Amino acid sequence: MLLFIEQLFNGLQLGITLFLMSAGLTLVFGIMQVINLAHGSFYMIGAYVGATVTARTGSFILGILAALPAAALAGMLVEMLVMRRLYRKDHLDQVLATFGLIMFFNELMRVLWGRQPLFMDVPPWLAGSVELIAGIPYPAYRIAVIVVGMLVGATLYLLFTRTRIGMQIRAGASNREMAGALGVNIRVLYTLVFGLGTLLAGLAGVMAGPILAVEAGMGESILILTFVVIVIGGIGSIRGALVGALLVGLVDTLGRAFLPVLLRLFLSAAYADGIAASLASMSIYILMAAVLVCRPRGLLPAHA
Repeated sequence: MLLFIEQLFNGLQLGITLFLMSAGLTLVFGIMQVINLAHGSFYMIGAYVGATVTARTGSFILGILAALPAAALAGMLVEMLVMRRLYRKDHLDQVLATFGLIMFFNELMRVLWGRQPLFMDVPPWLAGSVELIAGIPYPAYRIAVIVVGMLVGATLYLLFTRTRIGMQIRAGASNREMAGALGVNIRVLYTLVFGLGTLLAGLAGVMAGPILAVEAGMGESILILTFVVIVIGGIGSIRGALVGALLVGLVDTLGRAFLPVLLRLFLSAAYADGIAASLASMSIYILMAAVLVCRPRGLLPAHA
């Protein structure tokens, strides 16, 4: 039971990280109708900039404050130079162009930082553990990741439901031509939305830095999970991204932790571990297939 509760928190932490990634990506796709395979590259940029500034200054907070604008500015620059030329193109052109951006950013990171991975230390003030439940200490840093994700989710909710810019974003997602006719500067709006999406990806990257190695290509693996989250939650839906991210995080973490134990009840340890590893890797895709069979547009689509 103690192990189950600990893995439950690990799944929640992974889900929150995936939410930070998927919220930005589903925002971009839902409003701009553009497939951005390079979204993981901005996750990588946030991690690299955050790790570098943290190492130079010794301050994790300064690392975060540097990573967020770096990812956002990189995103807005990409939107102005590349993405604007893709809005009227079909999805195949968008996939090919953004795949090229992945190659470009991976090589750029190797040129600027070298091929050796960077490592971030957990800040000293978050290095301990907290007993959320008696007898179950849990790393304070992972709790901080969960709290940050919840604050981001609440902020996005207020942004889209209580502010003028949120109203303009929702209008642009529903009918960009009508929003433009009513005086909304669609070009500026798209740049800001893309920058917000990449800022969230950069935040996910810098928060994952003390947990994972910071290296070129680190964005590709989480990008696959991010697309699974968006499909499960519903394309264009922030609420769906949150629900889908938590489901994927919990299913992936609990599957990897407990499938070997379960299968050892029926099989030898060697066979059980091998089969469990395969099934755990497949679990989120099985979940996605099951959701799509029942709800082809996802659990909480933006436009029901």
